[in-house]
Amino acid sequence: MALDGKAALVTGAAQGLGKSFSEVLLQHGAKVAMLDVAEEAGKSLKESLDQRYGADRSLFIPCDVQSQQQFKDAMQKAVDTFGQLDIVCNNAGIVDERAWEEAVSINLMGVIRGTYLALEHMNKLTGGPGGVVINVASLAGLGPLLSAPVYTATKHGVVGFTRAMADASKVSGYGVRFNLLCPDFVQTNILSALTSSLGPFAHLRDSTKHLMEKHGILDVSQVSQAFLQLLLDQTKDGEALMVLGNGSQYYPFPSLE
Repeated sequence: MALDGKAALVTGAAQGLGKSFSEVLLQHGAKVAMLDVAEEAGKSLKESLDQRYGADRSLFIPCDVQSQQQFKDAMQKAVDTFGQLDIVCNNAGIVDERAWEEAVSINLMGVIRGTYLALEHMNKLTGGPGGVVINVASLAGLGPLLSAPVYTATKHGVVGFTRAMADASKVSGYGVRFNLLCPDFVQTNILSALTSSLGPFAHLRDSTKHLMEKHGILDVSQVSQAFLQLLLDQTKDGEALMVLGNGSQYYPFPSLE
């Protein structure tokens, strides 16, 4: 899939992985709608990107993925601005074992909401252009993070949902690929806040720090290269790409075909 001239939408785009994904898309010729609740950071990022890529290449839209109406309106604004959507990346997420209902709402329900809204614009059966949806899970979506059971559950849900959507799309003829990114620990604000967000599992803080030391910490650029790989390789559909702390990559699931 060549990215030049394509239109993309990224949630959680004001910082961390979402910021890096947006920059990679712009570097390869795409236009990007960046969604985030962090308005100040989002507007600042937009100004910075305008200087490098031009004001018409990106769009920042304040949006809470927990709100059906905000998300729907933001996606429509992206379509109205760019003409269509070819790529959607559901990346917004939090780690907070104290506010577990909010974590489920953002990490899992937000991804489902974003996927279904994306299909309204991309599904070839209803006149859309087709394209690709990449949902950001985590290594915790493939195995447990002992100090964050709710985060683990949400990311397992994202993995299962996305793989099922990929099969549904193939059989139904939607013309949309669905893939997953499952990175190890990544140097982002979420990681920085992890050990202070464990709530009832705060006693496992040292165990979590030990896991980080054992696994290693990825730079966002390493995950962005994996993101780019899933976009460009049109044979990747229903795939989960693991990116381990040492930089190695694996596809853990056999083909379901």
